Amino acid sequence: MSLIDNLLLGFQTALTLQNLLYAFLGAMLGTLIGVLPGLGPVATIAMLLPSIYSLDATPALIMLAGIYYGAQYGGSTTAILINVPGESSSVVTAIDGYQMARQGRAGAALAVAGLGSFFAGCVGTIIIAAFAPPLTEMAFKFGPAEYFSLMVLGLIGAVVLASGSLVKAISMIVLGLLLGQINTDVISGTPRFSFDIPELSDGIGFVVIAMGVFGFGEIIANLGQPAEHREVFTKEVKGLWPTKEDFQDAWPAVLRGTALGSVLGVLPGGGALLASFAAYTLEKKVARKPRHAFGKGAIQGVAGPESANNAGAQTSFIPMLTLGIPPNAVMALMVGAMTIKGIQPGPQVMTSNPELFWGLIASMWVGNLMLVVLNLPLIGMWIKLLSVPYRFLFPAIVVFCCIGTYTLNNNAFDVYLTAGFALLGYVFYKLSCEPAPLLLGFILGPMMEENLRRALLLSRGDWGTFVSRPLSAGLLAAAFLLILVVMLPSIRSKREEAFQED
Repeated sequence: MSLIDNLLLGFQTALTLQNLLYAFLGAMLGTLIGVLPGLGPVATIAMLLPSIYSLDATPALIMLAGIYYGAQYGGSTTAILINVPGESSSVVTAIDGYQMARQGRAGAALAVAGLGSFFAGCVGTIIIAAFAPPLTEMAFKFGPAEYFSLMVLGLIGAVVLASGSLVKAISMIVLGLLLGQINTDVISGTPRFSFDIPELSDGIGFVVIAMGVFGFGEIIANLGQPAEHREVFTKEVKGLWPTKEDFQDAWPAVLRGTALGSVLGVLPGGGALLASFAAYTLEKKVARKPRHAFGKGAIQGVAGPESANNAGAQTSFIPMLTLGIPPNAVMALMVGAMTIKGIQPGPQVMTSNPELFWGLIASMWVGNLMLVVLNLPLIGMWIKLLSVPYRFLFPAIVVFCCIGTYTLNNNAFDVYLTAGFALLGYVFYKLSCEPAPLLLGFILGPMMEENLRRALLLSRGDWGTFVSRPLSAGLLAAAFLLILVVMLPSIRSKREEAFQED
């Protein structure tokens, strides 16, 4: 009964007029920054931190949390409509969501993304309420060696995820890992591979690569086509709501994505991002015969990853609230916000501030409901974008992308760098190289290196630590088995058959 009592306390806190107002404000802001390419929740929450000094801790954290999971909703909108992921975890959604938009099925894609996100968000919140202690205990068993092995498994999985040639997929991951090495070494403080360019000493921003390769690269590819093939947005939209067949295809993917995201979201190191990639890989493996091939508009390719990244976003609060360990950059800012309000993140939050802890959890249900009510009626408005001729639409996309890129660091260098990656994205398009593995390699590369070095420091240079620890050895064994399975002739032939063009 204690769980029910705690949830009742949480809803009493969350349903006050002030907290409802801040939950709504957070959900609205989150959706807006998710839709606007380039302005992510990290930058927005960082800018809003000074404003929370005048607020009580509970409404402040409710608003910041709403911004985070609201951005997961909004990020899918631009990914589906214009192939520009508003959020890093929306990269995978863009693969099939954008193809659905080109086929006039943008309404179905946006509705499935919204409903799947709502279901996954609700389930993720239930998991936080019911299973926070055991799940945190599981995450606590992960040391640097286990994190490194998990990320190796994630990169191997990205090879399976990528369509086309295995060699191209591996090359894209390696390129992503190399780009991730452009930064300042944490231990020695020495800039690496920056070529004496001050702007590169902090590394290349994720948004710069994502916008260049996905957004601008797609525009250049479209402009290189004849006019009759270029007007992809003028096609008639078949409906603003998924069909019965769409629902039948999507709901199993939503369930699988929610389960996967709920587990991976607890693990530090971009759980929502890893969850969306893993969910897409899983859907490719379990789908019998999708009505549309993956990469060509399969609705499972939208439903699975969107559910996974929203479930992962919710469960990423578990280690932050119960251990005080932030699993990603947004949670690190949340820890900072709690510190500003004089609250020590960790296990004592549950006992010393029960109204805050359970009020925040209850507000996630309220916020997810608000997001569905906000987003589903807006589908018609987003669809209006599809009636805009491409000759008007692409300059607007370029302008918004440039503004978003410039506002990251108020630096024109980022805009020039984005233009360079746009040309690279066009080269990838011409060579039929899928850019999604490059982004995964770019994001995981620095984290892999950090955990590798930390594990070797703790073991005094003994590489055996990666196989002597059971969890780490199990993850590496799974990665090795995945390589063997993919290299088997029968599996390779089936993989090539699965990725054949319609």
